[in-house]
Amino acid sequence: MKTFKKLAVVVVAGIISLSASAQNGKQEKTVEVGGAPMYPSKNIVENAVNSKDHTTLVAAVKAAGLVETLQTPGPFTVFAPVNKAFDKLPKGTVDQLLQPENKNQLTAVLTYHVVAGNLSAEAITQKIQEGEGKAVLTTVQGGTITLLKKGKKLMLSDAKGNVATITIADVQQSNGVIHVIDTVILP
Repeated sequence: MKTFKKLAVVVVAGIISLSASAQNGKQEKTVEVGGAPMYPSKNIVENAVNSKDHTTLVAAVKAAGLVETLQTPGPFTVFAPVNKAFDKLPKGTVDQLLQPENKNQLTAVLTYHVVAGNLSAEAITQKIQEGEGKAVLTTVQGGTITLLKKGKKLMLSDAKGNVATITIADVQQSNGVIHVIDTVILP
């Protein structure tokens, strides 16, 4: 009986998920991030606010005044650090960055995680191959990040030598793509 109840819960959850992802009579292919489906028909902000793994990033985007920018057509490629990535920073760093007097510094950190255009994991891999093992991209902030591939993992490094791994790639948005990363990169 317990197995039947579990199966019934899974089936009902699947039906609810399918119903929720049907929009305008069309089925959307969603990717789950932070316990929530990410809809390709929604923009970066509309999706990110639903991810329980990105509450720190969302708070930072709001504090930096970047919500409107990330709702524009873009397209943008966002390397989105999870909450645990922010937790790796020295104690007090996030609280300090969220202070109004540090808005410019916060904006620089956040825009360092954004590249103009819509770069899928496949496109990134192609650029790495063309660059003979690495690809250097200019961020919206103006600095550069270096992308590499180790085995099947796509990774990026910042100007300070921090390395982040893409843990969930190709989360399509109406105005670009999100790649979830495990480390905050710094300009």
